[in-house]
Amino acid sequence: MASKVTSAVMRQGLRVLGVAIRTEKAVFTLAVLFSSLYGAMTVASSWALGWATDNAVLPAFAAGEAAGGALAAGALFILGTAVLKALGVAGRRFFAGVMQYRMQARSRRGVTRQYLRLPLAWHHRHPTGQLLSNASADAEAAWAPLAPLPMAVGVVVMLVTAAVALLLTDLMLALVGFLIFPAIALLNLVYQRRLSPLATRAQQLRAEVSEIAHESFDGALVVKTLGREDTEAARFQAKAHELRDANIAVGRVRGLFDPVLEALPTLGVLAVLLVGAVRLEGGAISAGTLVEVAYLFTLLSFPIRALGWVLAELPRAVVGHERVRAVLEATGSMEYGTAALDGEGPARLEVRGLGYSYGDFPVLSGVDFEVGPGRTVALVGPTGSGKSTLVQTFVRLVDPAEGAVLIDGTDLREVARGGVSGAVALVPQQAFLFDDTVRGNVTLGLPVDDQEVWAALRLAQAEGFVSALPSGLDTRVGERGTSLSGGQRQRLALARALVRRPRLLVLDDATSSVDPQVEAKILAGLRDAAASPAAATVVVVAYRMATIALADEVVYLEHGRVVDRGPHEELLARCAGYRNLVTAYEREEAEREALGADEEPGGIGGIDGIDGAGDIDGIGTDEEVSA
Repeated sequence: MASKVTSAVMRQGLRVLGVAIRTEKAVFTLAVLFSSLYGAMTVASSWALGWATDNAVLPAFAAGEAAGGALAAGALFILGTAVLKALGVAGRRFFAGVMQYRMQARSRRGVTRQYLRLPLAWHHRHPTGQLLSNASADAEAAWAPLAPLPMAVGVVVMLVTAAVALLLTDLMLALVGFLIFPAIALLNLVYQRRLSPLATRAQQLRAEVSEIAHESFDGALVVKTLGREDTEAARFQAKAHELRDANIAVGRVRGLFDPVLEALPTLGVLAVLLVGAVRLEGGAISAGTLVEVAYLFTLLSFPIRALGWVLAELPRAVVGHERVRAVLEATGSMEYGTAALDGEGPARLEVRGLGYSYGDFPVLSGVDFEVGPGRTVALVGPTGSGKSTLVQTFVRLVDPAEGAVLIDGTDLREVARGGVSGAVALVPQQAFLFDDTVRGNVTLGLPVDDQEVWAALRLAQAEGFVSALPSGLDTRVGERGTSLSGGQRQRLALARALVRRPRLLVLDDATSSVDPQVEAKILAGLRDAAASPAAATVVVVAYRMATIALADEVVYLEHGRVVDRGPHEELLARCAGYRNLVTAYEREEAEREALGADEEPGGIGGIDGIDGAGDIDGIGTDEEVSA
């Protein structure tokens, strides 16, 4: 079984190397040429040493003085081969490095681009730590054998040249020396069979360690506030110890076999010297010939190891390449058409018989409604009613299992890649900011001038606090915008969407961390913009009474279905579930006042994450300025 696994890994590893060679033909050819130069000059240096021994050193001993011409010729011969050999080493290493790093960069770019192309549903099925490992450790491991590969290929040239030289020099010494090569080949085979499963396991554990580390760091707030530092540290430590033990196991195998592989060529040299001394005494060979053959074997010991280095890296390379290839070949479940959403002005949104499930758990079923151009519709419903999933279908983060979402009569599944994002913008509740300036976070590379940026900030009620920042638009906000309050981050995220002038603007509780007065100004500003070139149809997932009241129409959902729809006042009068939900806070406050309670009312039962003040972090007014 082990031999089957090893042979399979060997075949896969050679295919990986073949991919690199085909991709970087020119660079690989240059690396091999320089490696071949090194190999040829290694053999030539033994000739030079043998020639100098016979023609300069021994005659000098015999005559009692050195012949200047012979010594100069020997020195030039040795120096010339050394310079060319050094040139071969430099060229081989340079081009091998270029080849390796190009392939690694190509894999990283490919993986990153694929991550951006794949649908959100695919990302939900793959831990972020694993994705980071694919783009870093796996991409690096996949092409690790490329560094010693040109040398290993050059070794073949060297061995062939050396074999011919040995046979031409002395047949008997050549046969003695050749006995060592089958032993080296057999030892390398045993080495790979022992090392392959251990190296594979170590590479897999690297990805698992990365996954745990990322999850722990990303959830630092939860870990710290719940006092789970020791638990997370122990979880990471357990997996890190597994990786340590796996690497130690790899090191033990290498530590066992490396000295033996190093010693075998030396044993070959000793055998050659023993037999050569007898033949030298009998006059069959000259001293220079013996020196030439012995020196040649001492030089061959290091290049032969290059074959072992390539073979040792193949298991890791196979695992890394398979993990990278799995990403590059992933298609997800989202296909694109060729249609475009090139209309102007607010878009018409239609939802027809929409259904969606997470596995076997239905989230949405038979959802039907329409939003006319330029209108504002509020999606209201208790926790788990499917509101966030529904708005994700509007921007095609996920596709419905049943029914369709249409903009201006076009099914979003028929729109070309990138077409939906050009017409629709989603502002989520959890606003993500990059470690960049305010300007960079609002534009995200969009070629707009500062005047347009300020206009978007003004509409998002962010102009005041941005103006008060130390460097205004050039102020860096820190990783994930940690230097800003939750309300400020949400307003920057809203400005980011507005500066793109979407035809359909979707707000998924996007002002939950904003002071109610500021939220009212934002929504009023969006309504006032209806007659401007930046006019958009607005769909807002809402919880606050004031927010809902500003909408032209309310769509009320329960258990993934549209229960009722219409103006806010009408729904209050006829829909008991809607009335109980949106008046929960007022009723709770009235009950507390009747009981004479001094404490502030708590969160609204059944409403997502909103406290009595309607402001999650208690901040978000224009007067606030980041520390």
